Amino acid sequence: MKTTQNLEKIFQRNDGRQADYLRKVTVSFNTFGYAAGSVLFELGNTKVLCSVSLQNGVPHFLKGKKTGWLTAEYAMLPTSTMNRMVREVSSMRRNGRSVEISRLIGRSLRTIVNLDILGERTIYIDCDVLQADGSTRTACITGACLALRTAVNYWLKNKLIKETILTGSLAAVSVGVVNGVPLLDLDYYEDSQADADFNFVITKSNKIVEIQGASEGATVSWEQFERARELAVLGVQELTRIGDQLFDTESDKNIGKKAAKSNNRNSFLQNKNNKKPALFSLANRLSALKPDTNL
Repeated sequence: MKTTQNLEKIFQRNDGRQADYLRKVTVSFNTFGYAAGSVLFELGNTKVLCSVSLQNGVPHFLKGKKTGWLTAEYAMLPTSTMNRMVREVSSMRRNGRSVEISRLIGRSLRTIVNLDILGERTIYIDCDVLQADGSTRTACITGACLALRTAVNYWLKNKLIKETILTGSLAAVSVGVVNGVPLLDLDYYEDSQADADFNFVITKSNKIVEIQGASEGATVSWEQFERARELAVLGVQELTRIGDQLFDTESDKNIGKKAAKSNNRNSFLQNKNNKKPALFSLANRLSALKPDTNL
């Protein structure tokens, strides 16, 4: 009888990756000019833009309790998929999937934040999918964690908080079972034909934050699930290692200056050094108004 790991050796993925490979990871910082922290996180052809801001006030159920809150919003832009999606504001109601993923992102990040330090202020995490090719929710969680680390540095530097509010870091990955074979980091093609699909949110210290999953085309054996768990741990370890390489682990001062080079075969990473103005910064908008001297 062939084990799942033996099947992995003969299974051919659509993009040529092995079963335990992540797609190429690219991280660009400070993509928004006004956000305290922002990241364009690319996982293969999936591209998500995550930003973090801080505002005074908390939800009604926390008023007077001298503690803060963190909440998240997830949305897919109209042309993030091959067929244009209708904006939620146009339909006058929120998509159920968007609400569920928004709550997942918020729940996940609250596990690594000491909200008591904030006072009665709220952290807003905004995640917009620019291009979807599978695993958008896990990409948003990983990208949002990096954006949050950037924002905390900004708040500390500008004395908006006296000490770090972060208690750790995390990342998220998808794992699916396709034709009986567990695969790390599904793209859309793989996800569309998966027998089962799982999303793992795991901390850097290898603690479980959340696991989502279900069988869709066929049931999954415990051996297959155990292999899926092993792949998830490998993927999260690689993503958190990449995150640590992008930040100075002592002071986080080198954000956007230090390029992480992956020496693990599971992924490839490129960090875009943002010495130029942020993608949507005031400087870029003003430069766009200048006449073209090349005409």
